[in-house]
Amino acid sequence: MWVGWDEAVLASRKNYPSVTQGASSSAMDLVEPILSIAEKLYSLCGEVKANKKRCARLGMRVEALVELVKAVKVRGPGGHPEVVQRGLKELRLTLETAQNVVEKYASTSYLRRIIKAYDLGDEFGSLNERLNDTAQLLSLALQADQKEVLSNMFEETTRRREDDLDRESDHRELEKLLKSMEEEIKESVDAVHMMQEKVDSTNNDVKDIKAMLKSLKEPCIHQMDIREIKPEELTYDVPKIPFMRTATSEVYKGEYNKFTVAIKRFTYPMTNTPEQVRRIFQKEVETMRRFESPNILRMFGICVQDENGPNPNYLIVMEFCEKGNLRDVLDRPNKLSWERRACMSLDAAQGIYRLHQSEVKFKVHGSISSYKFLVDAGYRVKLGGFELAKTETSLKKTKDRKSNSIHYCSPQQLENVNYPYDKACEIYSFGIVLWEITTRQHPYKDCTSKEVYHKVCVEKTMEPLPDDCPKNLGSLINTCRAYDPFHRPTAGVLVDKLRKVVQELEED
Repeated sequence: MWVGWDEAVLASRKNYPSVTQGASSSAMDLVEPILSIAEKLYSLCGEVKANKKRCARLGMRVEALVELVKAVKVRGPGGHPEVVQRGLKELRLTLETAQNVVEKYASTSYLRRIIKAYDLGDEFGSLNERLNDTAQLLSLALQADQKEVLSNMFEETTRRREDDLDRESDHRELEKLLKSMEEEIKESVDAVHMMQEKVDSTNNDVKDIKAMLKSLKEPCIHQMDIREIKPEELTYDVPKIPFMRTATSEVYKGEYNKFTVAIKRFTYPMTNTPEQVRRIFQKEVETMRRFESPNILRMFGICVQDENGPNPNYLIVMEFCEKGNLRDVLDRPNKLSWERRACMSLDAAQGIYRLHQSEVKFKVHGSISSYKFLVDAGYRVKLGGFELAKTETSLKKTKDRKSNSIHYCSPQQLENVNYPYDKACEIYSFGIVLWEITTRQHPYKDCTSKEVYHKVCVEKTMEPLPDDCPKNLGSLINTCRAYDPFHRPTAGVLVDKLRKVVQELEED
């Protein structure tokens, strides 16, 4: 257990120099609220009945960051007060989000709490990524020996290995718990058979548990290795009719390892030999592994057909999203509640965030639009179009950036064709996508390039949001579409704020 915050800070004064006289008061004002939230969160993590390992790991990482905050309280923000202040603001927001997630799960009934914990498995990865971001910012205020301790706690490879082991352990424990609960509930059915309402409710609980046990035993799409796939491992829909065509490829629906997949076949002549393709593929595999996320389109591997023939077929096997791209979903007459639209926005933002926070520095997609996001059967949104993903550096060297429609171009790109493409430009493009989700309309419909330029750069206006758009969601979308890139949020802050919007809508 942690000792009281005040006592801990007093004790730590023996190890840290005195507070820097010129410390930012704004940064210091954030310290106490952060410590208070962290204490509540740590306590909640100890009360959970499922996902114990991941909650414990989350608590450990929060504790490590609390030590950083204590150091800032004692020593001040060091030589980078503005960066440290930003780090503290983001940490507070992330901790508030984490507290809401765990608190909501802990406050439900016992069985519903277990089921909710299973659903929240993906949230831990995102929360840990956000804590890692904050650690990088706050480390600027630390001394060399403290930085080494922090680096060991949040080192990328170690962190992901720990998270994988924790997930597997929680998975096994949850299966045992559910089986035990299933037996207890079955026994209770006999005792209450005269109370039909109670029996119906209990039987529904049994169905929920059985469904969860079944899903636990099924293979998980995000735990499968990306590899070369043998032609005989693929099954196509018959007749073989592509559901999508481009100038260079055809995409078919098929099956691989019991998963429905999209099989992309390149239709243009390739000068590369099969061995060259394999070498390129192996490099792509290493890149794709860095981006593994429930909100990024999964690639299963490549397949080479008729390798020794005159015209080998090169196939990419990818996750299949039943509802098509996001623009298709928005164009259909189906009803989308504000809660669903907020969840779709959060999914899409988490895809952007995972890309921006990859090990490859300055990674951006480079072609964000509603056509680049795909939607699965459960309305989960995934970022696709990864063959277009580039680094900011490479885009700066590329003069022709016509791949992104003018409707999604930031004001800075519209004003200067040589403006260096960066993450702030991408957030603006994403702000347009969020506007599409809320309005279901096409951006700047029927406007010419000159008219778009005039609206965005001269009038500096934004296309309006619906009158019934939730206030916090609308404010966030407008911030993403801000004319000045300085005012646009990072992808991480966007994820935190969108998660709060979703929680507010769920409570309503």
